[in-house]
Amino acid sequence: MTTVGRVLPHLSVKVVDLEGQVVPVGQTGELCTRGYSVMQGYWDDPERTADSVRDGWMHTGDLATIDAEGYANIVGRVKDMVIRGGENVYPREVEEFLFTHPKVAAVQVFGVPDARYGEALCAWIITRAGMVCSEAEILDFCRDQIAHYKVPKYLRFVDELPITVTGKPQKFLMREAMMRELGLSQISTA
Repeated sequence: MTTVGRVLPHLSVKVVDLEGQVVPVGQTGELCTRGYSVMQGYWDDPERTADSVRDGWMHTGDLATIDAEGYANIVGRVKDMVIRGGENVYPREVEEFLFTHPKVAAVQVFGVPDARYGEALCAWIITRAGMVCSEAEILDFCRDQIAHYKVPKYLRFVDELPITVTGKPQKFLMREAMMRELGLSQISTA
């Protein structure tokens, strides 16, 4: 019930790392698929097609795991993944953890540029009606519960999140707002 199910007949799937290598069972990577259900490409857009369909495999942009019984679980989006000091951080995982805090009604986690680690985590939190929460409460809640590199460096309590008309959070707007607030620009650590 918590997965997207198993591979349908006559389709192939694989989960790959950033270098395109298949990851071991249970590890996170990008979900790729091929077979009769995969598009041939984007209409009149060879660049997007080349970016999405490679060697017959459709790169979905979804981060997924596949367990030993073949059940797939979508855990996030490749473009949302934050690389902090060489560690891959999946915002959805941090969001699901923070959502277990009794005062958190909604949360979105995303990366912002960081001179030392490449990216730092930021969380925008909406508290439950009538409740007040502090940054110290959230940081204390995280302590010894999640890995130190998954603890957001920046926390903001907001009244609402920017969303599309279909209700999808617009993390790029949150990221831009935080970068302006913090006086950050795209930082190259190369």
